[in-house]
Amino acid sequence: MADKNESKPLFSAPVVLFGVLAVAAGVGIWYLENTSGNPPRGPVLTSEAKAYVANLQLADVEMKATENAIHQQVVEITGNITNNGDRFLRSVQVHCVFHDPYGLLVLRERIEIVRARQGGLKPGETRPFRLPFDSLPQSWNQRMPQLVIAQILFG
Repeated sequence: MADKNESKPLFSAPVVLFGVLAVAAGVGIWYLENTSGNPPRGPVLTSEAKAYVANLQLADVEMKATENAIHQQVVEITGNITNNGDRFLRSVQVHCVFHDPYGLLVLRERIEIVRARQGGLKPGETRPFRLPFDSLPQSWNQRMPQLVIAQILFG
């Protein structure tokens, strides 16, 4: 016969194990949502670059669609960028922002239009750019995308 003064454990082993696993799962889900849920967006426009944006001019921007060798539609945006400021630019990147007919974002693509390996962009210089797109979403509204300066690297 068991002694009435003998104490039983407050929680059994399976209950404790279940509690530990539940807490671990909660921490794991929180970690995944807060680390992998936000993919890196690339370098941001610094305050120095934001101040310099007023010195950049995009002009003669046009959009045309052609068909490539494998019968896919290729949309090209061409134009010129002018550096009206007094600093040498090693690189300039733009966000091309495409919308659907309702104004909702369907694609945002970041593209470099001034490259260091092509000589950068000197003060007062104008340089042409070409942005080809061969896989735009079907829901795109077929209008010129917004071109927004995303990054400027000074030389």
